[in-house]
Amino acid sequence: MSFSYVMGLLGGLALFLYGMQMMSSGLEAAAGNRMKGIMEKLTSNRVVGVLVGAFITAVIQSSSATTVMVVGFVNSGMMTLNQAIWIIMGANIGTTITGQLIALDVGKIAPLIAFFGVAAIVFIKNEKVKHLGEILAGLGILFVGMDMMGSAMEPLADSQAFVNLLTKFENPILGILAGCLFTALIQSSSASVGILQALAGSGAIGLNSAAFVLFGQNIGTCVTALLASIGTNRNAKRTTLIHIMFNIFGTIVFTILCLITPMITMIEGWTPGNAPAQIANLHTLFNVVTTLLLLPVGTWLGKIASLILRDRREEESLSGMHVQYLLDMNHTNTEKLGASVICMAGIQKELQRMLMMAERNVREAFAVFSHYEKEKYEAIEKREEYVDFLNKEISKYITAVAPHERTSVGSKAFHCLFSVTGNIERMSDHAINIAGYSLLVEKKKITFSGEAKRELEEMQQICVALFSTLSETPVDFVAWHEKVACMEQKMDDMTMQFRENMYARIQAGQCSDEGSILFSEMLTDFERIGDHGLNIANEMMKMAITEM
Repeated sequence: MSFSYVMGLLGGLALFLYGMQMMSSGLEAAAGNRMKGIMEKLTSNRVVGVLVGAFITAVIQSSSATTVMVVGFVNSGMMTLNQAIWIIMGANIGTTITGQLIALDVGKIAPLIAFFGVAAIVFIKNEKVKHLGEILAGLGILFVGMDMMGSAMEPLADSQAFVNLLTKFENPILGILAGCLFTALIQSSSASVGILQALAGSGAIGLNSAAFVLFGQNIGTCVTALLASIGTNRNAKRTTLIHIMFNIFGTIVFTILCLITPMITMIEGWTPGNAPAQIANLHTLFNVVTTLLLLPVGTWLGKIASLILRDRREEESLSGMHVQYLLDMNHTNTEKLGASVICMAGIQKELQRMLMMAERNVREAFAVFSHYEKEKYEAIEKREEYVDFLNKEISKYITAVAPHERTSVGSKAFHCLFSVTGNIERMSDHAINIAGYSLLVEKKKITFSGEAKRELEEMQQICVALFSTLSETPVDFVAWHEKVACMEQKMDDMTMQFRENMYARIQAGQCSDEGSILFSEMLTDFERIGDHGLNIANEMMKMAITEM
């Protein structure tokens, strides 16, 4: 095999993978922000889940991309483990579309498809049309690359040494290992199956050998999701394990069927003389039958995965400072389909954790001020350190992922979330200020009147109510924002009224100079907590408006 043929094979593979990436990128820009809505509409209906997984994968021509997206959705809490099972099953069916299109020789019109796609990108200004152009151009480039690989493979049929090597793949174990390793290397089952079809089309390999390589390719495609699960939570790792179990089960079943039944002969009889179609048909049969076999017992896959990957105590206790919903940026491809919405959902989940910690700090700060306890004060300090840690990590994460956002809506959303994390951190800062005043109260034995104590209780109650409202998932953002704004105004009014009450107590000789100073400082912190709460509501309202 000459150097030029090797270059043709590598160039074709490069175009195939680039075309797939271009399609995913275009789809991400065109529909990525709607992906969350699609997934949220999924119920526990397994058939709907399979159909959705098959459709998405058929569009983007990559089960790896769909599975990586699902791993991210599970990690961010957007999808349950059971929902992920059906999507993964559907993804395995959807990925067979690429092979079927290759068998139908769609590559003949690939240059025309690529031309229309590139023309849309270059000559049309509309952003949505440009994204659709990327999808078309990617599809065309993908099949141009496939044709290049097919041409480069033709001389292999005349190489006896190569043909002798491939015949060894009639050994099921060798064939499965070869398919698994090659697919793991290039991280694309669509590409590896396409290469196998090109080899079969050139006459270099028969279906007897190709079948076992094909089964191994289904296992090898799990490597991409396996890498994507590094740094994710337990459920996301279980999602990857389910993907692996699905393909191993299918491989075992079909390997046995091929060895003890005339399945290979039957499939060859469907499309005599058309080797690429035979491989495509076997690939489709493999995934459809495996899905039908596992569909009734799919939830057991989740239970088995949970038994293998049990919850770890350190995750349950949350004793160490860590981010729980943000993907590890060292192993996350921000160009993957759904990456933007996954990152955004993860940030919002992490902000919820941060908001709960800030709320607890504010609530306990008032309690410590009223009745000092060293243990509670130290707990507030530690929680404040955690809030500061989350603020830093979330801010760094947004800074890392925001530049990869391709839509103006997404960019504005990331900007809003960046502002939200800063405001939550400031609310917790004011809580630590309030708690800090208790040290002076304890040291100097400062006392407060009954009226002042009642006012402190009122401040604590409305602060808790504010945090509770901010933690809600609004159905009507306008009404929710108005509710927060009214609470913030009430906090301003309370601050003004309580100051007047304090001045009255000073004039009546019911308030010490040190006590009045501390109470005044506390009122300032109380008012600022309301201001930051309204700032958060304003940013969330901006996000809601831009997504409409």
